[in-house]
Amino acid sequence: MKLSASIATLMIMTGLAASAVYAASIPHKGSADLPITIKSNDLTTDNKGKTAVFTGKVVAKQGDLTIFCDKMTVYYGKTEGEVDKIESDGNVRIVQENRTGLASHAVYDSKQGQITLTGGNPKVKQGEDTVSGEIITYFIDEERSSVTGGRVEAVIKPKPKK
Repeated sequence: MKLSASIATLMIMTGLAASAVYAASIPHKGSADLPITIKSNDLTTDNKGKTAVFTGKVVAKQGDLTIFCDKMTVYYGKTEGEVDKIESDGNVRIVQENRTGLASHAVYDSKQGQITLTGGNPKVKQGEDTVSGEIITYFIDEERSSVTGGRVEAVIKPKPKK
């Protein structure tokens, strides 16, 4: 099923917002070089397992992008500073300006170059427009997205003509 230009734009913009929060290696409006600040109630690291787990009111911020969740697990790669995957769980909310992605689970997979929102009726909102479905996937390198599983719903509020 093809998406209208408005829905496709909505998905691309939300995906860009999510990707910039998730990994500093993905450029977004020049924010790739900005530091990422993660705050949480607790942090557990495992150098051997190459993971860092942030729990309790997690807030990750880079530039004007912010992700909120209950738990964030960062999986590091073989090279120092390389991130393979980031999983966010529980009350996931990704925000940039008037764009918001909502789900109960989100995964950024750097090898696949994609961000996937699942669980809790994933939804992407931009202004008054929304799109929802069981699985919302944004393919970063291809600048495309898909909404699959069950029924997909898009609500687009047309701009008033002058």
